[in-house]
Parts: sequence; C-alpha cells; structure tokens
Amino acid sequence: MNKYFSIQDIDSLSDWVDQAIEMKKNPLSDKTLGLDKTIGLLFFNPSLRTRLSTQKAALNLGMNVIVMNFTGEGWSLEYGDGTVMDQRNSEHIKEAAQVVSQYCDVLAIRAFAKLENREEDYSEKVLHSFIKYATIPVVNMESATGHPLQALTDAITITEHKKTDKPKVVLSWAPHPKALPQAVANSFVEMMQRTDAHFVITHPVGFELASQITKEVPIDYNQENAFKDADFIYVKNWSSYENYGKTLSNNTSWKITEDKMKLTNDAKFMHCLPVRRNVVVDDAVIDSENSIVIEQANNRTYAAQLVLKKILKNK
Repeated sequence: MNKYFSIQDIDSLSDWVDQAIEMKKNPLSDKTLGLDKTIGLLFFNPSLRTRLSTQKAALNLGMNVIVMNFTGEGWSLEYGDGTVMDQRNSEHIKEAAQVVSQYCDVLAIRAFAKLENREEDYSEKVLHSFIKYATIPVVNMESATGHPLQALTDAITITEHKKTDKPKVVLSWAPHPKALPQAVANSFVEMMQRTDAHFVITHPVGFELASQITKEVPIDYNQENAFKDADFIYVKNWSSYENYGKTLSNNTSWKITEDKMKLTNDAKFMHCLPVRRNVVVDDAVIDSENSIVIEQANNRTYAAQLVLKKILKNK
C-alpha cells in the first residue's frame, strides 16, 4: 500500500475493520514495525483529533514524528506548471514534496476546501500534487473533499456498537453558524456504500451532496421521517454543493433534539467533532448514554494506526 487518499483505497472494508478492532486490544503489538522510520504530518488547517490520534498511532508503531503547521511555519506553495513565481508564493510543490520525501518515510497531509471554487476544490490540488511529486507514501488526514481516516473510524465504531447485522444508519445535516466543507459527509457516504446497512441521507432541499458520490443512496427531506427506527444517527453540517460553499438556510429546526432521538430505535448518536452544542445538537443528546462521540474519537487512533501499519509493511 503506497497511499491512503480515499476510502476507495481499502480493498476489503470488513477485513480492515476487524483488523482495527483486533489491534485495539493490544495497540503496542507492532511497536517495532516503525523503528527508525519517520512520519511527517503537514497541517494546512487546524486539528485536534486528527493530529493527536495520528501522532499517537505512529508512536504506537515505534515511528518518529515530525509536525509542521504550514499556516504559520511553511513557505506559501505554488502548484501551477510553468508559473512565473513573481507573486506571493515562495516555493514550488515540485521541490517541496521531493525535499520532504528525503526527511520522512511517510507523509500525512491535512488541507481543507476553500469553498470558493468547486472545480478547484474537487480537483484536490494539494493532495494530488504531493502524491505526484513525493517519493514516499502519502496519507490523507482530510482533504478538500474527503476524510477517509474519519470514515474508517466510523466503520469501526458502527461495527462495535451495532445490534443487528443490517442496522439502519442515517446521515443527517444539522445547522451551523458558518459554511463547512462536504469532506466528512462525502467519505461517510462512500464508506456506507460498502457496508451492509439500510442507509439514508436526510437534509433540507438544496443541500444535496455531489451526485457522483451519493449515487443511488435514498434521500429523505423529512428529518423526522428519516429518523424512524434508526439504529445510528450520524450528524454533520455541510454547505451546498450546487450553490457551492453557500449556506442557503440555517434552519434551526434541523437541530438534533431528544424528541427526535425518541423516534429512533434507541439509536446511537455519532458526530466527528468538534460540535457546536445547542446549535447542531442539544446537550441532552450529546451527553446521553447513547452518545458515542468520545468512543468514536478514540477509534481515530486505531484507524490511523491500521493505515500506517499497512504502509510500513509494504515498504
């Protein structure tokens, strides 16, 4: 395995989930696998869970970790071919990726969508450029359009908590004070399409995700109807894909409440975090015994560790 760019890089999701759950029982079982190997974590955006869980995963495998925050520490990068670099960008990706490859054995990158130009964001310029010019494996720690480490985490978490072989899983939009990318939702949809579950997406009209991602997944514009008999409620805000990056409505009626959760089959509440309490979800829901957001966050380590283990075994 020489990269982990999207959920599509997983050959068998069920096998990966089983391996991660087994790894969780003894996280230090491969503590010499990464001995004398170095991972570079490059952040173009802030992070809490992604940074700490990936760093812990690498340490569990015996790796050295180098962290760089490009927003304040790195030179601004140029990605275009043939560009006359007489403006603000100081370094070209061609040199930067190759130089970093000499310092590290694995490279992990986090770079959000700008939500200004859909074609540019969905071209995944940053991640694809590093993959093209780096000479070492590249891991996606969340890109403009996907968050495959989070999606693998979610698959692990659902497997650990499901009470039936084919649970009903609902991905629900919720209000948020600012426009957010579609990355987490996109990867969750792609993951669920590879899972044996009754999967439904619910959101207000105008917040449809990219049709090339959702494909035949049913969409219910009535949130309460979608919640009926659900086993898992996964909540995330995202901005409009069609009217790209726009928040067409901040409909507070889509907030997750106790009354809505009562419509479910005693469903588990999931969210990737961070979450805006009493905007996205009421305190009573996220603090309830059915909330598994903290366990979900803990599984971030084992998702990242499994990916790194597979990469190291391939080196």
